[in-house]
Amino acid sequence: MADCPIHLLKSLPIWLLFLLAIGSLSLLKLALNVLCWVYVNFLRPPKNLKKYGSWALVTGSTDGIGKAYSFQLARKGLNLILVGRNPDKLKDVSESIQAKYRKTQIKTVVFDLVGDLDEGIKRIGEAIEGLDVGILVNVAGVGYPNAKYFHDVDDSLISDLIKVNVEGTTKITQALLPGMLKRKKGAIISLGSGAANLIPSYPLYSVYAGTKTYVDQFSRCLYVEYKKSGIDVQCQVPLWVATKMTKIRKASFLVASPEAYAAAATRWIGYEPRCTPYWPHSLMKAVLSLFPESFVDGYILKYSLAIRKKAQQREAAKKQE
Repeated sequence: MADCPIHLLKSLPIWLLFLLAIGSLSLLKLALNVLCWVYVNFLRPPKNLKKYGSWALVTGSTDGIGKAYSFQLARKGLNLILVGRNPDKLKDVSESIQAKYRKTQIKTVVFDLVGDLDEGIKRIGEAIEGLDVGILVNVAGVGYPNAKYFHDVDDSLISDLIKVNVEGTTKITQALLPGMLKRKKGAIISLGSGAANLIPSYPLYSVYAGTKTYVDQFSRCLYVEYKKSGIDVQCQVPLWVATKMTKIRKASFLVASPEAYAAAATRWIGYEPRCTPYWPHSLMKAVLSLFPESFVDGYILKYSLAIRKKAQQREAAKKQE
């Protein structure tokens, strides 16, 4: 009787045995992927960020993700160079961090990335002189004020999107990289977007999505170039976070608060070259991947058109006042 299953298997057609083998391998692969996902999101220990250096520089540090990131890095024992365009907000954030983390040293750099990039880079160079800056977090970015068809996007917005998201990220990275190379250690984190990675397209936000695609590929190339030099380069890819840029006011399970996102994000520093730190976003990515791209395109277009319609209604109401 014990040999019955073997005899049954021998009697099955070869093509059916092949399908059973493929199915078993697929289930094994799925199980391994799930176990890996659980490990990296909940069990994998974060790296000691102080091993990169005693200082971290954060752009866009006065609001949203950048501000929350700054608090998280101070919590990890790092000194901070905060970069932002508003001196009053920089002062407020600096004082708030030092009130909570008294040992944290903080320097501030007033730098509007829409303005004179060369002057701003010069200020950053002066601020980091002689400091062991081991971590750079490129958060500063520009988005659309509202959903727009490409032909409705004005030239000044296109210029700002490219200047801040592409040129600013590139030049600030270029300014800090030589010091990391000299010390043979460092971490460069740039904020990408699910608009460029987790969904097949982001209609009515085309230029923004295009600039974030640049950030992703730029980061990946630097990861390959400098991995053997002791520098970890990473593009972090969130979906929705409740910030001024997204105009989402309330956090939820799928919409991270800046604090929840930053807490998750710091745990991923030094690992994969591209990651989605807030785990509900990675679940959303997995669900979306089950559908044809044409279906997701249509869904996102409908979502963007709804945002556009609301914006047009607000503008019409203002004109009537």
